[in-house]
Amino acid sequence: MKTTYTVRYGGKDGRVQELKESENLIVVRTKGNRDLQDTPLRPETREMLENGTEVLKFPEAGVTVHELPDQRAEGTDISMRDMARGELKTEDEIRFAGRVLQDAASGQPVLYTENFFVQFEEDTPEETCKAILERYQLRIKSQLAFADNAYFVQAAEGTGLGVFDIAEQLLQEPEVELCHPELVQERRHKGIHPMQWHLAETSIRGNKIRAHVDVETAWKTTKGKGITIAIIDDGVDIAHPEFAGKVVHPYDATLNSTDPRPKRNDEKHGTACAGMACALGLDKGASGTAPEAQLMPIRLNSGLGSMSEANAFAWAVDHGADVISCSWGPVDGDWWDPNDPTHKQYVPLPDSTRMAIEYALRKGRNGKGSVVLFAAGNGNESVDKDGYASHPGVIAVAACNDNSKRCVYSDYGNSVWISFPSSDFGHREFNHPSPQTEGVRTTDRLGAYGYSAGGDYTNSFGGTSAACPGAAGVVALMLAANPNLTQKQVKNMLKEATDQIDKDHGDYVNNHSPYYGYGRIDAGKAVKAAMGANQTTPVQPTTSALIRGQVQFNGSELALETDTLTGDHFNPAKRVLGFNLSLAPALNGLRLVCQANIPGIGIDKTYGNGQFTGSTDGRRRIIGFTIALEGQGHEQYAVEYAAQLKGVYEIAKAQNGEWCGTSKKSGKTVEAISVSLRRV
Repeated sequence: MKTTYTVRYGGKDGRVQELKESENLIVVRTKGNRDLQDTPLRPETREMLENGTEVLKFPEAGVTVHELPDQRAEGTDISMRDMARGELKTEDEIRFAGRVLQDAASGQPVLYTENFFVQFEEDTPEETCKAILERYQLRIKSQLAFADNAYFVQAAEGTGLGVFDIAEQLLQEPEVELCHPELVQERRHKGIHPMQWHLAETSIRGNKIRAHVDVETAWKTTKGKGITIAIIDDGVDIAHPEFAGKVVHPYDATLNSTDPRPKRNDEKHGTACAGMACALGLDKGASGTAPEAQLMPIRLNSGLGSMSEANAFAWAVDHGADVISCSWGPVDGDWWDPNDPTHKQYVPLPDSTRMAIEYALRKGRNGKGSVVLFAAGNGNESVDKDGYASHPGVIAVAACNDNSKRCVYSDYGNSVWISFPSSDFGHREFNHPSPQTEGVRTTDRLGAYGYSAGGDYTNSFGGTSAACPGAAGVVALMLAANPNLTQKQVKNMLKEATDQIDKDHGDYVNNHSPYYGYGRIDAGKAVKAAMGANQTTPVQPTTSALIRGQVQFNGSELALETDTLTGDHFNPAKRVLGFNLSLAPALNGLRLVCQANIPGIGIDKTYGNGQFTGSTDGRRRIIGFTIALEGQGHEQYAVEYAAQLKGVYEIAKAQNGEWCGTSKKSGKTVEAISVSLRRV
């Protein structure tokens, strides 16, 4: 019997995650999504479950995972797991009792549903898409707004592990670009009042704390008015006085309602995160880094990788979020245990969530892009193995402490972009000293179920969970100072808007540290940089010769702009049909050789200045191109070119006749082009 399964993210040639069937884990789902403890069961069934341990719970869906003894049931050849499954299936109040998969590398439980994310090639007619789905007996649950030709579909109940075969078969259909089952994992939180030492210099018990982000300098210019910060988390207590008058477009992505408030007693994390970003700063209260920004609270209490996760980003974009803060992600390994196998696990970003994040990065803020931040993680492990925080468009935020050093738990790696102050722990085994403070002050859920029972604030919030929304508030200050900034500009500006702390041990290379990124964010510098970006300096050509020309889009033609993505401003984006290029002035003995790949036609190749390469048919598009110089002395020059490809955040780059995009029969549409010439 099959016991290993694979899922492929990124299409036919994408990255594969290997899963194996657990021999002693069982997943149980109740009818009506009741808590299993409150569900009527026969005594013998209840006793069988109590012989094991509850290891994971998704209360919104009535799902629990139990670990049973890895042994045979007494007097039988049947495993305890399969015996329990058989018993549970006969219970009237149990909807499902099934097997559990585990990540092959780390052993982390992975639950499968009978739902799929499917995206078809962009030229596939809608009737063809629906016919293919019907052939596989898949019911359309929703057509997704954040991705073209994309669907969330459901197989027949009882399909079970057959979803993996269906997904693989679907992916082999020539019209299908992306397909994966909905897999769900545990989603973990990444866990001026005197206690707000992270905002400005202060004294605590007579000790001067100088490890702040200098927010007071930034506040002389702006406090974030007019900017909206979306906090995607486990709910926000919008009745808190610190959020009065600032809540806009609330949403519960898990329950699909407009009530973002916590629904369970343990949901307090989101309220604290929201306070770090934009609490008003009432007298004796707690101020966020952007106290005049608006708050868009989005409750997400579904598992990692669920479609609700993608829908949360889509809601934020469609309702005007400028900044999106996410203090959650995959399960962290134990930061104090270097042998924890979870440290080795790579958790991929599902295509469904990836496309929703990229929808935010490209379409948010009327095409300027919403700025998306993720907490780096609290496992003292590589953030580069976290597909969420390491996405190239995301700003990954690490944590530094009140001594301007790395927090002992904070994740590290190439993807860390900036750091922000947070709580810390002393750890003798690592020669890591205790902090001077207990954490950072922020809002707490009202009543008995917050971090501080009966209090409206907590002084001990921390982790990269606190660092991420704190940094999100600083980004809001930047956008308030200059609303014209694109999200790419914001991310690049943050390289310079930092303080390079711990230079002796930060391992900085080219101004980047694996522990602090480009350094601890400085709000004053960030706002100053944002304001200075109003004045742009034109790029000077690096040679007396230039490549000039026209780029043909469907419906319009634009002059090529040197060192600029021509067409990147179109909203919605337009397809590139082709281009004509020439050397100005002409270089003796040299000519341009251009190619354009057009689906359904093939490769069009031209020789010589000013010739059109591509198609003039508005129904066509190009999916790749090359540009090169030929002739005596061509080696003295380099032709460099780039493209924005549809649905891909990273800019594709190539030079000297290399393919930018693809030379294959299918690929991503080119939506913008940049070409430049330099002497080597």
